Amino acid sequence: MRLPDAGFRRYIVVAGRRNVGKSSFMNALVGQNVSIVSEYAGTTTDPVYKSMELYPVGPVTLVDTPGLDDVGELGRLRVEKARRVFYRADCGILVTDSEPTPYEDDVVNLFKEMEIPFVVVVNKIDVLGEKAEELKGLYESRYEAKVLLVSALQKKGFDDIGKTISEILPGDEEIPYLGDLIDGGDLVILVVPIDLGAPKGRLIMPQVHAIREALDREAIALVVKERELRYVMENIGMKPKLVITDSQVVMKVASDVPEDVELTTFSIVESRYRGDLAYFVESVRKIEELEDGDTVVIMEGCTHRPLTEDIGRVKIPRWLVNHTGAQLNFKVIAGKDFPDLEEIEGAKLIIHCGGCVLNRAAMMRRVRMAKRLGIPMTNYGVTISYLHGVLDRAIRPFREEVKV
Repeated sequence: MRLPDAGFRRYIVVAGRRNVGKSSFMNALVGQNVSIVSEYAGTTTDPVYKSMELYPVGPVTLVDTPGLDDVGELGRLRVEKARRVFYRADCGILVTDSEPTPYEDDVVNLFKEMEIPFVVVVNKIDVLGEKAEELKGLYESRYEAKVLLVSALQKKGFDDIGKTISEILPGDEEIPYLGDLIDGGDLVILVVPIDLGAPKGRLIMPQVHAIREALDREAIALVVKERELRYVMENIGMKPKLVITDSQVVMKVASDVPEDVELTTFSIVESRYRGDLAYFVESVRKIEELEDGDTVVIMEGCTHRPLTEDIGRVKIPRWLVNHTGAQLNFKVIAGKDFPDLEEIEGAKLIIHCGGCVLNRAAMMRRVRMAKRLGIPMTNYGVTISYLHGVLDRAIRPFREEVKV
């Protein structure tokens, strides 16, 4: 279930030419006057955001954008600001009231270029009459898209919008956590250091998730600290099917685990479960291209009080500088809310935490935004394993998904 938090909401961008009724459409959909409506073209000058529950999608944020056919220097700036919103979009709604023009073509090309699923809404059917059906067929054939007919003025045709959007939104693909790696009776050793970052009296979410997954698969979960691992390996009398370790001790653990035993990290397991492991592995190699003055964004999915030896804010930056020899600029962005574009534009690399407090939909929105901006994005576990020279081994359990 998605939480009603800005980081978990789906962003739906409402786009189109000036005066086609975008603001009226959005007001009718929301049921409130959130956007200014006027007979004068270009009334909406900045994107207008409105959060709501849209059945059956769930929590969404609708974004009413200025007309993409705005004119003049000020109009050009408005259009540019509107286009920037597209980087955040989970899906789009193209509103129109007439036959396609080059402006509709531009919007659709932008949606397709950014891989944003979209629906076309023909507005003002109360005025268009029989021509509305003709326009529907025209848009369906021209853009190969779903087309809905509405009257924002009379509030007609809105019943199917939520259902249609739900059908075109990127699905939350079910990715196994450990279920495809272990079977009943297998031994899984979980290496859990107890350091300053470990919460007192409890385990962190990925560790708990791994234990529960092992139990659900009828496997045997054995939890040890890194100092006891070698002793356990030598005396347990049973070969482990898989060893999962905290990333910060992956070098020591790798030296204690025989090569014929599969090894990975909690953060890498999380990155596959919630994000795009293949993309993270591809992106981490961009570390070799970092130069003096480049900006690296450290992105966290939650907020916490930084520790003296914080993994994201202290250790990873230190390891990166030591590895590259470059004077890098580090920018930390924390929280479940979706980051502003201004905070990450121009960055040469994004390094995200494991994302254990985000669901897959929220994490994948961040991944898609990074891809659209052309910014490589990886995560803590992949980065740490790479910088310590054990990445190929740590991703070996996922050899079918990632080139080792």
